[in-house]
Amino acid sequence: MRTAVALGLVLFAQAMLALSLVSAQQLLVPRNMPFGVVGPPSPVVAAVASRTGLALTAYPDTSAVTGAAEQGELYGAYVSGGSSDTLIVVPAKSFFGQTEVEPAFLAAAHDLGRPVTVQTIAPLAATDPVGAVTSLLLLPLLIGGYLAAVLVYKAAHGTAAAPWRAVILAGYALVGAVLTDLIAGLGIGAYSSSHFWPLLPCFWLVTSAVALAAAALQAMVGRMGTLLVAVLFIVIGGPPAGGLGTYLLPVYWRNIGVLLPPQSAVTLINHVLYFGGSDISTPLVVLFLYAFAGTAVIAWYGRIRPARAAAREAHGAVAPAAAPPDRRRGLIPILVALGVCAVMQCLFATTYMSASHAPKATDLPFGTVGTSPVLAAAEQAISLKVTPYPDEAAAKTAMDQARIFGALVSTGTSNTLIVVPSMSDLAPLDLAVKFEAAAKATGQTLTVQQYAPTPLAPKDPFGLVQGLMLVPLLIGGYMSSTLLMAATGRAAGRWRAAQLAGFALVSGLIIDVIVCYWLQGFPSGKFWITWPICALIVAVVAFVAAILQKLLGPVGTLVTVVVIVLFGNPSSGGASGVPYLPAFWRDIGPWLPPRNGYLLLHRTIYFDGHGTGQALTTLLVYLGVAAAVLIVLDLRRPEAAVPVDATEAASMAVPIGATP
Repeated sequence: MRTAVALGLVLFAQAMLALSLVSAQQLLVPRNMPFGVVGPPSPVVAAVASRTGLALTAYPDTSAVTGAAEQGELYGAYVSGGSSDTLIVVPAKSFFGQTEVEPAFLAAAHDLGRPVTVQTIAPLAATDPVGAVTSLLLLPLLIGGYLAAVLVYKAAHGTAAAPWRAVILAGYALVGAVLTDLIAGLGIGAYSSSHFWPLLPCFWLVTSAVALAAAALQAMVGRMGTLLVAVLFIVIGGPPAGGLGTYLLPVYWRNIGVLLPPQSAVTLINHVLYFGGSDISTPLVVLFLYAFAGTAVIAWYGRIRPARAAAREAHGAVAPAAAPPDRRRGLIPILVALGVCAVMQCLFATTYMSASHAPKATDLPFGTVGTSPVLAAAEQAISLKVTPYPDEAAAKTAMDQARIFGALVSTGTSNTLIVVPSMSDLAPLDLAVKFEAAAKATGQTLTVQQYAPTPLAPKDPFGLVQGLMLVPLLIGGYMSSTLLMAATGRAAGRWRAAQLAGFALVSGLIIDVIVCYWLQGFPSGKFWITWPICALIVAVVAFVAAILQKLLGPVGTLVTVVVIVLFGNPSSGGASGVPYLPAFWRDIGPWLPPRNGYLLLHRTIYFDGHGTGQALTTLLVYLGVAAAVLIVLDLRRPEAAVPVDATEAASMAVPIGATP
């Protein structure tokens, strides 16, 4: 019975995480996006607004609308009147928003015969070309604050550190903020060193708000408070954080996010990083309220209520005085817990940021038909691994088989750039920009054409869904093994492999149903082939976690998180593709389950299984070897009891890897 309850809890957590992540981020399009207009009514604005979710606000002149954009109030603006119009874009508000708005306005202006120039305000830094740094900064801050509260609570046995818990957590938040700032800024260079001091108090506030609020809920409802915080701040609060643009989210998710710390944290960091700290009063108020409310609750349960109880006892019978606690002995496990938390926060700040903050193609597989000076000029700006093909049909066959990300077809008088949107969310735009610039520099004409063997699902126009659904599959794998260990009191058992395999089948089916049929994240014709792939990914991670837990006990869960989530997930390549990873992450990815799982999912759904042989073989080897090792360990290694609380195990496993 306890086993069924434990696995049921994992299934529920997986379903919630898949539903939240995919529904919030699968369809990033403008929704009531703040957009400024200046001048008389423009048919260009009317044409775009009729099919794009813009919330138009009129400004008296160019200076006023420019000032609003510089303060981060607008995602863009259109200035009409005179002999030409001006389109103002604000990449720092949302890279994805710019890619939606700018082409729409340029196309409408071209169709209506209106000359238009593009003016950029708050451009993204070279170290943050797609605006990913804000979201990547949120990850260690959110996880660090949560883990600090959980680990201090565990180390203090729920009560020992209560009087000083707020001070301890606020102190750790400062240490975690400094470490994150040093790693992301000065170490990795994701933002300039001039932002070190302005961002430091922001990081401190974000981590403090999460840690203090989590500790307050723990004080009120005990261990269940940690699960409640994981659900509120990470499973529900993380997806609508809006790192890619708050007004690209579904309206209901945006409204939910306003009430929780992650969205306020993203807005605060983004506006300090790119808008000089303007328009941050609302996120500051939200985060300070969480921090102050958490401190007040901790003070009530840790000092005020015990003091009142002691005063009441003083008026009654005098009880024998208890020996004062040894504070130094109680402090040691707390310091150890915070040390573990600091290491995890540093790893989250290092791995995800170094892998994803500045995607740049290296040896991007590319085809060519014929010869053109455009290709040589483009190669000066983007690293390509070029393969010649005899004709366009041969090049498209290579695209069908997921061997190239695009091709240039030249006939001598014209050039056609063919891009494959289902291969990568970034490569089509990257190739188009570089080749259009190359064509202009060489005086050639260029036409850009999209080609996809299986078109992207309408509700997944950027091909993000497979990367999003991979996260709950990975988490479900090690979480199932962890909660089985907690439920049975042992790291393994005679039927553990069978239990995990059965769970994987059910888990894969649930994720498949949610993403395919409920959220329509990929074509329904791929439902049945996707189910066993999802089950395989879950089973591989679960078996690996079970072995590590068998050998190391509860520490095995932590090791699994490090290997699978902190190194495996960043090296998967995700929606952008493996060529956009730095060398270290490209090299380690083939040896770890996440990349192989992602490629197997992605290429099965959109490329009819082409190019999946290595990924499938790797996962099957993992599964077979892990199952054999697990069986041998169960038969030959004596099994000792492992005292792990189920709620504690779930709270430690749920949030890890839930990318905001």
